Amino acid sequence: MQFRSVMVCGGTGCTSSDSNTIIDALNQELSNQGIQEQVEVVRTGCFGLCELGPVVIVYPEGIFYSRVEVKDIPDLVEQHLLNGKPYEKKVYEKTKQDGKILNFEETDFYKKQVRIALRNCGIIDPENINEYIASDGYKALGKVLLTMSRQQVIDTMKKSGLRGRGGGGFNTGLKWEFAAKQDKEQKYVICNADEGDPGAFMDRSILEGNPHSVIEAMAIAGFAIGSNQGFIYVRAEYPIAVQRFVKALDQAREYGLLGDNVLGTGFTFNIDVRLGAGAFVCGEETALMHSIEGHRGMPTPKPPFPAVQGLWGQPTIINNVETLANVAQIILNGADWYASIGTEKSKGTKVFALGGKVVNTGLVEVPMGITLREVIFEIGGGIPGGKKFKAVQTGGPSGGCLTEEHLDSTIDFDTLTSLGSMMGSGGMIIMDEDTCMVDIARFYLDFTRDESCGKCTPCRIGTKRLLEMLDLITEGKATMEDLEKLENLSLQIKNASLCALGQTAPNPVLSTIKFFREEYMAHIHDQKCPAGVCKSLILYQINADLCKGCSLCARKCPSNAISGKVKEPFVIDTLACIKCGVCFDVCKFKAVAIV
Repeated sequence: MQFRSVMVCGGTGCTSSDSNTIIDALNQELSNQGIQEQVEVVRTGCFGLCELGPVVIVYPEGIFYSRVEVKDIPDLVEQHLLNGKPYEKKVYEKTKQDGKILNFEETDFYKKQVRIALRNCGIIDPENINEYIASDGYKALGKVLLTMSRQQVIDTMKKSGLRGRGGGGFNTGLKWEFAAKQDKEQKYVICNADEGDPGAFMDRSILEGNPHSVIEAMAIAGFAIGSNQGFIYVRAEYPIAVQRFVKALDQAREYGLLGDNVLGTGFTFNIDVRLGAGAFVCGEETALMHSIEGHRGMPTPKPPFPAVQGLWGQPTIINNVETLANVAQIILNGADWYASIGTEKSKGTKVFALGGKVVNTGLVEVPMGITLREVIFEIGGGIPGGKKFKAVQTGGPSGGCLTEEHLDSTIDFDTLTSLGSMMGSGGMIIMDEDTCMVDIARFYLDFTRDESCGKCTPCRIGTKRLLEMLDLITEGKATMEDLEKLENLSLQIKNASLCALGQTAPNPVLSTIKFFREEYMAHIHDQKCPAGVCKSLILYQINADLCKGCSLCARKCPSNAISGKVKEPFVIDTLACIKCGVCFDVCKFKAVAIV
């Protein structure tokens, strides 16, 4: 029989769907069939289509199996691995076309992607350094240490046009150059892996699926600026990422790729891991450094910038995980290669976490300059259930909502900023017609209010006041004066806050007011939530013409607010109704309506 590799997703999403038991069952069945020597089972990082887990891909055919269960394993092994015929029952539907099964890379989800930061995720075993080396791993580090000067490395990074993928978008090579020019004996390299945006999991997936790419890049950065010490600051809520990164560090040290005299060149570089406690504000670079130093994670004004005076007062460069994951490929393939991808001012690719009301939730890496429409409707598969697209939030709590009129806008740093949103770290939340935009603004404000470090008054008090005004609007208690105050205070907070958390916290409010003012007006003037989301502004009623008198709604109602006789229309006592929506969800005849 033909030798095959069975790749099983071991990212957090598929692990939570019990992919580890799939691996155990596969190994057991291969042993039972006596073919364990002809088939290798590999636990990989994330493939991207997180909603379809557990995901299994069989090579060399590239057959994509989705939502695989333990009970499927005997048939999958017998039909595909023994007899060479795909196990049709679990083949991903979108790979089936005209009676053929496509390689998964030919599907709409993958074919427009360009994977650089995610290049090894789903392809190699992230816990095996030999597999990373076999895919050109540490070749860039060798090239840098043996054939390049520090300035050549910096010039290559500058020429590539790589900008920080953590949200700021600053030129990476220029940042390195600032630190390199500082005449100090001790300098530091920090990887910011404190990914805290709701719905964002880009950095986590890179650390889980390709940790050595970050280690290699940190070592290259250390050489470029003259540093011998690096730190990765990663939140403790990422146990799989932390475990794999620590293991990768041990392997790199064992192979002489970290520590003293790296590759026999005399270069010394070490990396230590620091765990964050989950404070969103520690994604801000000065707060992050204070946390590493053992202080409370609170930002300080800039300048001085970290490249001049950072960790323990020494020159420090801070890059996020995705930024670093591009470095080795730029060194290997050249600055011109990387600069040829993307737009004039936004080079390369960007990783996005697609979430919300979209068919293909998951992780994608696309070239800069692609449109929102292509990402949401072609790669993302559009809006499920035949619903209408309403908005997309880019940039997480710091970003803003964009509408249907922006779907053909290109995705790049400057375009998104000009529209009132931002690139951010890469969260992309899709919303459909059933989404209340006032409630969305309230959700993000609630998050930033909780995550404010409290150091500056505009953010500490201002976000609380914004949230109070949004509460009034969603409860139908606000006036037009409150809406005016909401806008004015948002602008004051943006201008007066100390760090980016406060400066960008009002963005969801301002963008939703700008593009969905009519929804705010409906909440204030009409005392209605058009999307039927804000509980204080909705009523449930039973349409007597549609009600069959089955009594299911009454039996499920937790507050006994529904009464009637079997086979006769039931009614809802609006005073007793707690607006839980159970009656709406369980009615098979669509007799319950939101008014």
